[in-house]
Amino acid sequence: MRAFVLTAPLQGEVQDVPDPIAAAGQVVVDIHRAGVCGTDHEFWTGEMTYLHDGFAAYPLRPGHEWSGVVSSLGAGVDPAWLGRRVTGDTMLGCGHCRRCLSGHHNVCEDRLEIGIRGGFPGALAEQLAVPASALLALPDDVDDTAGAMVEPGGNALRSVGAAGLAPGDRLLILGTGTMGLLSAEFARAGGAEVHLMGRAPRSIEFANGLGFAGVWQRDTLPALRWDAVIDASNAAELPALALDLVEPGKRVVYLGISGTPSLIDTRTVALKDVTAVGILAASQGLAGAVAHFAAGSVDPLPLVAATVGLERVGDILSGWRPEGVSAGPKIHVDPRLSTDND
Repeated sequence: MRAFVLTAPLQGEVQDVPDPIAAAGQVVVDIHRAGVCGTDHEFWTGEMTYLHDGFAAYPLRPGHEWSGVVSSLGAGVDPAWLGRRVTGDTMLGCGHCRRCLSGHHNVCEDRLEIGIRGGFPGALAEQLAVPASALLALPDDVDDTAGAMVEPGGNALRSVGAAGLAPGDRLLILGTGTMGLLSAEFARAGGAEVHLMGRAPRSIEFANGLGFAGVWQRDTLPALRWDAVIDASNAAELPALALDLVEPGKRVVYLGISGTPSLIDTRTVALKDVTAVGILAASQGLAGAVAHFAAGSVDPLPLVAATVGLERVGDILSGWRPEGVSAGPKIHVDPRLSTDND
């Protein structure tokens, strides 16, 4: 099959690799959509922390936001999965440690992460082998595109839950990329007044068109009471700003990860009696994201600007966008497309 392989910083190509075979407890999924995200870009640039901590190494096959159809089963897998439309969890815990058994497999010390950690091949490929235990069935109301947005959606939903918002509370989200916009959509669906702060004029204009209460740049941000702040950016200076802006006694949620260390002053955390929460992965939010998408309370489709073929992954990671598409932050890949059909 064809798969996109990163071979070194700023180097990658589509290669012919062996077809995956479903081991016991696994299935093989024919990939219909896969998203390209910020983590993939960090692998492209070489900034990804796991590369420096020894949890990942080149060559690697990225891609962890996906949807597709189960095409084969390994031993011991329920036959009902065959032919099902699915997406799945990125985080594959060991299944027997204290963290896994308490529902926190996303922070299992020995976890694998699809397309990210431990050499587990990713979904920017024609097929993906994945444990059946990581699968989520997609209802008919969630199409392939929305299905590949479930993973970022689960992260966003968890972040909004961690913010502890009540209906009518005012939320500020730092960042107008995919994670910021999805968080904004989930928060609005829960009754919050949602504001975002961005940097690039094009992304700010796009976010403005989605009807949130306010979309600002740093120098235009109004001095309002922020009942919670979600940092969904990758800017090293914004975690400290989030802490400065949040109302005392409230919550800051750290969802974005910068390529360089970001610092906060814990004296401010204590003196403002602020709760700071970190979010790693979508695992506990995946089912909720599917339910929101199916019900129509959150629509991720406007965020997807285009769908292209596998041969364009390197171009996307280099900053290329198809001409004439919207300013939506997400580009999807359909491995079934040829470059001529992009």
